[in-house]
Amino acid sequence: MKKEYAEEVAAKVIEQLEQGTAPWQRGWQPGEIQLPRNASTGAEYKGFNTMWLAMQGRSDPRWMTYKQAAEAGAQVQGGEKGTKIVYWKFSEERKELDGSGNPVLGEDGKPKTVNVQLERPRSFHAVVFNAEQISGLPPLESKQIGPEKERHDRAEAVLSNSGAKINLISGATTPHYSPLKDAITMPVSGQFDSAEQYYATALHELAHWTGHPSRMDRDLAHPFGSEGYAREELRAEIASLMLGEQLELGHDPGNHAAYVGSWIKALKDDPYEIFRAAAEAQKITSYVMEFEHEKALEKESASQMKPEPEMSKIQHYPPENVMAGRTYLAVPYSEKDQAKDAAKAAGFQLHWDKEAKSWYAPPDV
Repeated sequence: MKKEYAEEVAAKVIEQLEQGTAPWQRGWQPGEIQLPRNASTGAEYKGFNTMWLAMQGRSDPRWMTYKQAAEAGAQVQGGEKGTKIVYWKFSEERKELDGSGNPVLGEDGKPKTVNVQLERPRSFHAVVFNAEQISGLPPLESKQIGPEKERHDRAEAVLSNSGAKINLISGATTPHYSPLKDAITMPVSGQFDSAEQYYATALHELAHWTGHPSRMDRDLAHPFGSEGYAREELRAEIASLMLGEQLELGHDPGNHAAYVGSWIKALKDDPYEIFRAAAEAQKITSYVMEFEHEKALEKESASQMKPEPEMSKIQHYPPENVMAGRTYLAVPYSEKDQAKDAAKAAGFQLHWDKEAKSWYAPPDV
């Protein structure tokens, strides 16, 4: 990849970071953001290309090459400028040679080829146009998101299937992942403004959790406030955006203003940093989303045999500021409606303690 292109990209990223408009700096409601995809194949772009196209300020997520538009019976509008994206080639087809260096011929008399892994990946560029720049494409279909409970269940399944140690502590104010303890600390769900905010925060910390040496093995040995710490935050935040889009939770960027200066410095020092960050964020996203697939496999196995009961991977702690005479319950946010229905069926009603941030039952239950 030419340095000039990397510097052009880095300059654009820095400009948006300074304005607070980079995709991962903005809040998105569930279903509001659709990450870029190819209008011809339907495939989502990956890694850096995802972020680069999302940064172009288009409201339509569909992109395609000039040739793909023509093949679809559409036409790029006159005077429109395409956006350059980069692909990486890790292998290539080469003619198979014998010991003397001559081509090996197949039964059809034509030279045989072999797939050769390249010692150093090669980059090549393509130019794509947004659907807004193309005439003759069908209108964009609005994205339909799943029911709230279904979306929350998906997020809960990812967290549970990960096996991550998640300590939910009432009164905790700073969610964080500790590499030393290999554990995530989270405030209880009731301390968040919404379930989406709770899950977005938990998934952000799960992104950090993937960096442990026993998993994706990223360098996490950096103190808070350092450039190394900020670089890891950049990877986790981009991954959070990708995960929020896939799980239909939207994106809550939280308060990451403290990292912006470090992100900008890192990009000025090394314009290739955004490419690495986006690529690793994509790997984090793929790693985490595999936990949802594990849930599907568990369901398939459960249909064939009775599963053994399993303890929850999430630990619940009793509230600190309790009132006498109240029986406090550990109710995950995603299960609050089920708990209410169960209580109603049993002939009593659950109540919410605003101070303790916890549900409780009447004293005689």
